[in-house]
Amino acid sequence: MILLLTTSCEAPRPAPRPVLPAAVIRVDQVGWADRETKIAMLLAPADAAGAKATVVDEHGREVLATTAGPSRGAWNPRYRAINPVDLSALRTPGTYRVRVNDRVTAESPAFRIDAAGKLYPPLVADSVRYFQAHRDGADQVDGPWQRAAAHLDDKSARVYRTPDDDDTSLTATGTTIDAEGGWYDAGDYLKFTHTTAYALIAMQLVQRDGPAPATLAAEIDHGMSWLTRMYRDGVLYTQVGVAGNDEFLGDHDSWRLPQADDGLAVEPGDQRYYQRYRPVFRAAAPGDPISPNLAGRVAAAFALAAQREAGTDPAAARSHLATAAKIFGQANTGTDGDLVTTVPNAFYPEETWADDLALGAAELALAAKALGDQRVAEWTAQATRWADEAGGGDDGLTVYDVDPIADAELYRLAPSTVLVQDMRGRLDKAVKAAAADPMGAATGTGGSDYAARQLGWAATATLYRQMTGDDRYAAFATAQRAVALGANGWGMSLVIGAGDVYPQCPHDQIGTLTRSSMTGGVVNGPNTADRVESLASESPSTLCSAGSYEIFDRADAQYVDDMRISATNEPSIDFTATGMLAFALIH
Repeated sequence: MILLLTTSCEAPRPAPRPVLPAAVIRVDQVGWADRETKIAMLLAPADAAGAKATVVDEHGREVLATTAGPSRGAWNPRYRAINPVDLSALRTPGTYRVRVNDRVTAESPAFRIDAAGKLYPPLVADSVRYFQAHRDGADQVDGPWQRAAAHLDDKSARVYRTPDDDDTSLTATGTTIDAEGGWYDAGDYLKFTHTTAYALIAMQLVQRDGPAPATLAAEIDHGMSWLTRMYRDGVLYTQVGVAGNDEFLGDHDSWRLPQADDGLAVEPGDQRYYQRYRPVFRAAAPGDPISPNLAGRVAAAFALAAQREAGTDPAAARSHLATAAKIFGQANTGTDGDLVTTVPNAFYPEETWADDLALGAAELALAAKALGDQRVAEWTAQATRWADEAGGGDDGLTVYDVDPIADAELYRLAPSTVLVQDMRGRLDKAVKAAAADPMGAATGTGGSDYAARQLGWAATATLYRQMTGDDRYAAFATAQRAVALGANGWGMSLVIGAGDVYPQCPHDQIGTLTRSSMTGGVVNGPNTADRVESLASESPSTLCSAGSYEIFDRADAQYVDDMRISATNEPSIDFTATGMLAFALIH
C-alpha cells in the first residue's frame, strides 16, 4: 500500500475506526434433531452479547429472531469473544442458516433441522463406507477407491518374536498363519487386533440394537473373519506389518496403493521385503497368559458375534461363545507390566485393562443368556467385579477406555446404583470441563484423538440416558457432537463428507492416490501446535493441501487440512467406529 501525504484547509476529521476481522458463526453442519438443544457459536473480534441474530430458511425468509448470549471468553487474539446463540426454538424441519448483522456481520454454513431418524442414519452408513474402503485381502467392495486384492501373501504370513526397542532385525518363530483380510488401521496398511476388536464391538452394538444400515452386517462378517484367523491354537496374534528402522523399510516408509506391495520382487534382506512379506506378531508365547486388555476386548467382540447369531445360527453362536470364553480365561490378571497393544506399544499406549475385562464378561453373560447357557450368573459376577475395579474413570468412550460400554452392558444384566453413579461421576467431570472451555468442548481445544474423544463423550452421555431414562446430560451430548461436526474454532466438520466444510486432504494413502473421498472417516482434528509444526517441517512438499486455517489457530492448538499432517487429518478405524456408535445411538 502507498500512502500519499497531502495538505488541506479542511477541518481535521476523526480517525477512522480500525477494521476488525470478520466474525464467523459455527454450527453443527449436519444439524440438530427437532427437540434438541441447539447452540451456535458466534466468534467475534469483540463481545457481541445482545447482538440480534436471525435464522433464515433456504429461501432467505426469516423464521426465528434471537440474540447472542454473554461471551464465553476469547478464542484467539483475532476472535476475542465467543457468544452462544440459542436456536432451540427452531423445530420445523428444513435447511437453515444463522445471520448476524448487528455490531458484526456473519453468516453460518447451512444446517438441517429434522427428526433424529432422518439426520443420523446416513452418517452411520457413511462410516461403513470408510471400512469398505480400507479392507485388506482378496474380498473387496466396489467403490470410487479403485481397490484391488492386496497383501495376498498374508495368507501364509510368518510369525516373528516381538522385537525389543533396540532390535534392528526380526527373528522368525518358525510358525506361519493365515492373516489375510481385515482392515487397515488408518492411513497406513498395518492391521491391529487391538483396534479391530474395538471397531467390531462398536459395529456389533449398532447391528444388535439398531438402526443399522444394510451394508453393516457384511462388513462385520469381514472383520470377524479376520479376527478369527488371529486366534489359533490358544495363541492370540496382534499385528500384521511393521514400522521400519535403519535396516529395512516398514509400512510407513513408502507412499503407495496397497496392491503395489504384491508386485514387489524382493528377497530376504532387501529393504522392502517386509512390505510384501509382512510379519505377524503375537500377544504372548504359546502357553503364556494374554495381556488382559486384549483378552477382554477380543472376548467381547466374539461374544457380541454370538449374541447376533443366537437367533439365526445357534451353532455359529455357540462356537463364537466358546472362543470368547477361552480367550477371556487366558487373561493375565496378575500383570504389573506394560499392556500389549501394538508393535511398538507407542502406537496405542493403553494403561487400563479392568474396563476391558468388565466388558468381556458382560458380553459373555449376555451371549450366554441369549443361548440359554448356564454360565450367565458366573460371568455377570465377573463383570461386576471388574467394573468395580475399573469404576470412577475420567474419560468418555475411547479406544483406550471401554468402561462406558461395559457399564451400560452390565446394567442390562444387573441394574445397580453403583453403575449409574460411575457414569454420572465421569459425566459430571466432563460437563465441568466443557463449561470452562470457550467452545464448550469437554476435550478442550485440541490434542490426540480429539474428534473421537468428543464423539465418545456424546456416546457416553447417550448410553447413560438409555440406562436410566435420565435426560440431564442430553444438552451436553448434543454440544459435544456439534463440536466434532463443525461447532469448533475452525468451523471444520471432522467427519469426512458430513456438512459443507470437512477435510479435503486426509492423511490417507488410498484417498490421496486415487483422489477419492474417504467419506465417513473421522479424522483426529486440531492438535497441539508443536506436533503440527513438526510434521509440516519433516515434509516440505505435499500432494494435497486445502488451504490455511491459520487465522483460527491458537497458541495451544492448530488445524491443517493437508495430507502430510497425520496429527490433524488422519482418519482411523477406531475414530470412525466411535463416531458410528455415537451417531447410531441418537434415535
